[in-house]
Amino acid sequence: MSKPRALVVGGSVGGLFAANLLRSTGWDVTVYERFAGSLADRGAGVGTREELFTVMRRLGIKVDRGMTVEVHGRLGLDRDGTVRHEFPARSITSAWARIWQPLRDALPPECYCGGATLERIDQDGASVTAHFTDGRTATGDLLVGADGPLSTVRAQILPDLTPTPAPYIAWRGVVDRNRLSPHAEMLDHMVFGFPPGELMLSIPMPAPQQCAGDDGDSRCHFIWFRPLKNAALSDLCIDTPDAWDGAWIMEPNIQPDALAALKVDAKELLPPQLAMLVDAASQIILQPIFDLQSPRLVFGRVVLLGDAAFIARPHVATGVMKAALDAERLADALAGTTDDLAVALAGYDHERRMFGDWLVTRGRHIASYFEAGERGTGQDHIEALLREYGAAGVVADEPITVRQLG
Repeated sequence: MSKPRALVVGGSVGGLFAANLLRSTGWDVTVYERFAGSLADRGAGVGTREELFTVMRRLGIKVDRGMTVEVHGRLGLDRDGTVRHEFPARSITSAWARIWQPLRDALPPECYCGGATLERIDQDGASVTAHFTDGRTATGDLLVGADGPLSTVRAQILPDLTPTPAPYIAWRGVVDRNRLSPHAEMLDHMVFGFPPGELMLSIPMPAPQQCAGDDGDSRCHFIWFRPLKNAALSDLCIDTPDAWDGAWIMEPNIQPDALAALKVDAKELLPPQLAMLVDAASQIILQPIFDLQSPRLVFGRVVLLGDAAFIARPHVATGVMKAALDAERLADALAGTTDDLAVALAGYDHERRMFGDWLVTRGRHIASYFEAGERGTGQDHIEALLREYGAAGVVADEPITVRQLG
């Protein structure tokens, strides 16, 4: 008896989790990714929870100390750099490459096709066929749309659904450990700054790759959320935002004047520890912020997963974990059956849609604290951000202390 066949469109973490998990339950799987090269250099620091590593271990992937950095707590800084708020909430961070690369290595080379750009999808009661721009076609029993925020699969089945832009953007960068001295607290704490109507935070992360003799050397990833005000996203770019690949606008496509103004603003608005990060980053990246909620996840023999289904703002720090759990739930729903996909996928659609809606709502809720302008710099709002940033339930209901450093 032949194995059921799944076509996975998208070779990012969601697609790789889906492919590996479906293969582990007896499916024949091929991943189709539009980029021809490696995706290991995409992304930066990622928030994690134990559920993410549980799924990786289920696939036989070794989770070691080099993949993560332990964060001892959260610090809120005044404009002068004084630590005014301290929240002892421990967490674990990782790096995009430390998640993507093991997932890619776990998939046999013949199961991954790079340089494959989806053009359209056809399906009937018996099969689904993907047509690619180079003339290739592939037919299977199921097609998984895991192709990210600008999903071509989603555009085919929900053509009127588009991401909704938030009224602010994020500037991101990574700073190596040797450039962080004397600010050692940046390597084991999340550090927050609160310019009116904005939010800046730094997050420790491991180096992207394990090097010889490296026992988990850490670096610092920063995110600065800033309102667009009277500017448009296109005003910040050399080309149009069409150059956006779904996650980032890279520095070569950012107006030099915008980068220069960002560094001036950092010195004027941020605590010195955080302003230093903006100045020290080897490359600064611009990230548009969007929301998206899919009304359905299952469309006959086509199913949506990860950011192709829901886009929550980065404040929930759950994108990679959500993709892993989406993929796990999908694989479990399909294990041992191909007779009635509609019945098998009904539970997946209901459960993951509820979770996706909740995440999007939570991301907007967290943003409301710093979008409040001057009110967002009050103690209640600052304490709420320190306590709630990230997914609910990650941090315990521990007291936030206020302290003064001499």
